[in-house]
Amino acid sequence: MDKTFRAFDPHQVLLLPPSLDEWLPEDHLARFVAELVDEVLDLGPVLADYTEKRGYPPYDPRLMVRLLIYGYTTGIRSSRAIERKCADDVAFRFLAADQAPDLATGRLKHEEQVPPAPRGRIPKDATLKERMARKLRTKPGKAAYSRRKAIVEPVFGQIMTCQNGRRLLMRGENGARGEWRLLAACHNLSKIFRHAGTAGLTALTG
Repeated sequence: MDKTFRAFDPHQVLLLPPSLDEWLPEDHLARFVAELVDEVLDLGPVLADYTEKRGYPPYDPRLMVRLLIYGYTTGIRSSRAIERKCADDVAFRFLAADQAPDLATGRLKHEEQVPPAPRGRIPKDATLKERMARKLRTKPGKAAYSRRKAIVEPVFGQIMTCQNGRRLLMRGENGARGEWRLLAACHNLSKIFRHAGTAGLTALTG
């Protein structure tokens, strides 16, 4: 073959450790989210919840909030999907400082069936999954659960399309309300980023 191609060696060893910061464009949304969490948001209420000193040290709340906001802004909302992105997506790896947090929630897997729930009063020592199974077996529970797939009004079309917000993942009234507020906040943040970029956030905080 006479054609000359650029050098390509998949097994080339890097002389210096790679820097995720160099792989991400300066005007990337992930940089906006990182600065928002590190410089603007007050995480005091979140930090105040960490009172237990036993066990293995937890992940830094800034890391988790970064991933949550960026994921919900870009339509990656499932904890398992976020965990996978921390391994194969540069933006997520940048936000997590190349850590790979385990975001297991204890929820049912997609192929896992709701376990049979016996009738009667719910035991005091029942787990959250067992309590949810009881509720899903009742007529009100089935009716409430079926409404989770209802399509929202057209004014929320952008959240549905761009943020994968066709249905809520959190269960229970408080969880659903909190998740919807997060979706709405991330929708607004994406608008701020599109209009002002990282430079606008810097001017706002300065």
